[in-house]
Amino acid sequence: MNENTTLLADADATGTTAASDDAAHRDRAIVNPATGEVIRTVADNTAAEVDEAVRAAKAAFESGPWPRMPRSERARHLLRFADAIEAHTETLFQLETQNNGRPITETRAQLSRVPEWFRYNAGLLATQRDAVLPGDGPYLTYQRRSPLGVCGIITPFNHPLLILARSLSAALATGNTVVVKPSEMTPLTTLALVDILREAGLPEGVVGVVTGGREVGERLTGHPDIAKITLTGGTEAGRAAAVATAARFARVTAELGGKTPIVVFDDIDPLVAAEGAAFAAFVAAGQSCVAGSRFLVQRGIYDAFVEALSARASAIRIGDPVRPETQLGPLISGVQRDKVLRLISTGTEEGVRVAAGGGIPDLPAELGSGYYVQPTVLADATMSMTVAREEIFGPVAVVVPFDEEDDAVAMANDNRFGLGAGVWTRDIARGHRVADRVTAGMVWVNDHHRLEPSLPWGGVKESGTGRDAGQESFDDFTWIKTVVVRTAADDVDWYGHAEPGRLN
Repeated sequence: MNENTTLLADADATGTTAASDDAAHRDRAIVNPATGEVIRTVADNTAAEVDEAVRAAKAAFESGPWPRMPRSERARHLLRFADAIEAHTETLFQLETQNNGRPITETRAQLSRVPEWFRYNAGLLATQRDAVLPGDGPYLTYQRRSPLGVCGIITPFNHPLLILARSLSAALATGNTVVVKPSEMTPLTTLALVDILREAGLPEGVVGVVTGGREVGERLTGHPDIAKITLTGGTEAGRAAAVATAARFARVTAELGGKTPIVVFDDIDPLVAAEGAAFAAFVAAGQSCVAGSRFLVQRGIYDAFVEALSARASAIRIGDPVRPETQLGPLISGVQRDKVLRLISTGTEEGVRVAAGGGIPDLPAELGSGYYVQPTVLADATMSMTVAREEIFGPVAVVVPFDEEDDAVAMANDNRFGLGAGVWTRDIARGHRVADRVTAGMVWVNDHHRLEPSLPWGGVKESGTGRDAGQESFDDFTWIKTVVVRTAADDVDWYGHAEPGRLN
């Protein structure tokens, strides 16, 4: 995930900096990246306003009804939330497309799944069981799970609503209260979602939103009353969050950067693999932490693969994301577009071949101020090149040849990140074998980007810690209490026995 737009971000695409703690209240312009036009303004909250949001959430946790509801009632609330979100899906995906520039066909497909996360976590809540633990002697030992308290969720610009739903649904299901800090560039669907939840019966104070940039994120992360931070963002933002939470032993889940390797073996049709590669690399204009960015292709089909991927990249329809025929929208900001173009230039200086794209597309005048980059294929790369090692976060596929399976695995693992990976092969045994050997939190075989509410999501190495989604995320929003109950008919009399037996 691009570090320029997360917890440590100082400025948005317009160059507006976040308000300091002692500055007068300021508004931030929210820009449509397809046109460069201002959609609306949103407050840059102050540190005092962050503190107030946390105080409200703490009061709702300590004395409000949400943590004390019977589990079945809280589960019913989550199901009502899912229904309400579903009823507003059209409004939400139109707003998100306008705010972050993803083609409306992509946004519709993604946001139509947001209610699933609330229904899944409602199901986990309804079926949750407390464990009875084995032990010797006349004792019954069991565990109870309790909510953590006030949790902070910091979300990115690329999938603002889906990533929020993933964590928020689990935090609410387990009885926590929440303060959300969306990306300073894409807060609109977060604000809309919270309004929808409140209209659907969410009690006062259970979910609050603070908006703004770096100072807001730092204040929330370092707040002494925040029991857990869930952050999706850049590696340096995650590192800062880990340090801040460690000082008070709060929990942190961080999904951070990635440089996803996709291994393509020569037993698969290069046309089939290239179509899969285009999906992996260019969906969301490549602005995904698990976007396919390193394609390790066996030499037997290397040339045919590069040719097919280049042809597909050149044929992708670039344009206004609100139009249903558009297949690729803009990057989030001018800052991000310039970064991507610089990395492409660095690649050519280091010896890559630009097989497709590589620049700014020629578009109608009304899109001339948008932040577009052509779908780009950089061929004949080596693992020592900058473009093969650094996260680009744009529509750029870097293609590197390899010879044998062991070479591919070594190249795939030769990176500081470990978020996602992919394998394309018709040899199912090899698919399982390579998936097992690659160091990554998620591996897809003959597909990409596939996720479900039940699938834990997260990485290793510098790609983060902890997991979003799945049972793992649900459980991590709780703490465990172990209860030991003596069931013997006689009483404890340690000092009255000559031979008391076990001490503990």
